[in-house]
Amino acid sequence: MDCPVILIADIDRGGVFAHLVGTLALLSESEQARVVGFVINRFRGDLALLQPGLDWLEQHTGKPVLGVLPYLHGLHLEAEDALPVALFAHQPSPQPSPACGITSDLADVVDQPSRMASCFIRGGGKLRVIVPVLPHISNHTDFDPLRLHPQIEFSFVALGEAIPAADLIILPGSKAVRGDLDSLRKAGWEAPIRHHLRYGGKLIGICGGLQMLGRSIHDPLGLEGEAGSSIGLGLLELSTTLQAEKQLRNVRGTLMLEGAPVSGYEIHAGVSAGHALQHPAVQLEHGADGTISSDGQIFATYLHGLFESSAATDALLRWAGLREATTLDYRARREADLERLADAVEQYLDTAQLRELFTLEEMSCAN
Repeated sequence: MDCPVILIADIDRGGVFAHLVGTLALLSESEQARVVGFVINRFRGDLALLQPGLDWLEQHTGKPVLGVLPYLHGLHLEAEDALPVALFAHQPSPQPSPACGITSDLADVVDQPSRMASCFIRGGGKLRVIVPVLPHISNHTDFDPLRLHPQIEFSFVALGEAIPAADLIILPGSKAVRGDLDSLRKAGWEAPIRHHLRYGGKLIGICGGLQMLGRSIHDPLGLEGEAGSSIGLGLLELSTTLQAEKQLRNVRGTLMLEGAPVSGYEIHAGVSAGHALQHPAVQLEHGADGTISSDGQIFATYLHGLFESSAATDALLRWAGLREATTLDYRARREADLERLADAVEQYLDTAQLRELFTLEEMSCAN
């Protein structure tokens, strides 16, 4: 593919000129010829102080600097498929209120059952939500609305780290469900999950997480690795078989919790069956989806984007123990941040030169 390329470098990380010059030097001559210019991203400070460096960069490489984008504080953009390390590295684990008189490690908390069930919400005021970082975690942007929620203390927890006490554990989607289930077990999560439920905690499984909660997972075609079957966590009366044809669809419907409207999408190869599905979690336009356990502590669904619907999120947070849940409009926030970025691009980049380089026609917006 012969198309023009712009190299964009994050100056906030440091070494921006070495990054750009070094990258260019490592490319072949034909690849270098495709590079039509540079953009410096996330700049803080006085542009006049940076200008000598920009002049040197253009002289040294013969490529133009097409603009310098400022650091946009508080900007939220959904990440690519890989989970950014910054989202779970060096983050503080959820801490209980000192009034609880217990430690933050779930292994310690489960030995004090009389205090576990209600300590965290009542003591700290925020709902404590944790999600294990599976080796093949998928659709992690499902949790962006929770990470941004002012009433939630959210943590991605790397496998191998101490498992913090929480009000709600969510098992996420996975690109390799059987392998990730094995990793979850080896990291010691199975017993703490059972203790969490025994003493009043809530549990959500989304897509691959739903499949892990069942009795078994079968992959007869070897779609996600070696063909075979795995024993699930056994918390729901259902089994899943991976099939060659993946289900892909946008959906909308109603949560069985409070009748809250919800919309999202499905993307999964697994087909689940079993008695648990007689008590669905969601009623979608094309039929029932997922399950709510008979004791009301487990909510499982194939629906991604579950928390993007404010009413559905409020219902789920109240179910998890947050009595006065008030969720902001995540979709409006996402759109506003995209508009904010677009405004910065228009203001700080040479859009006329960009249109010329990419042979784009003049564009205008009627706002």
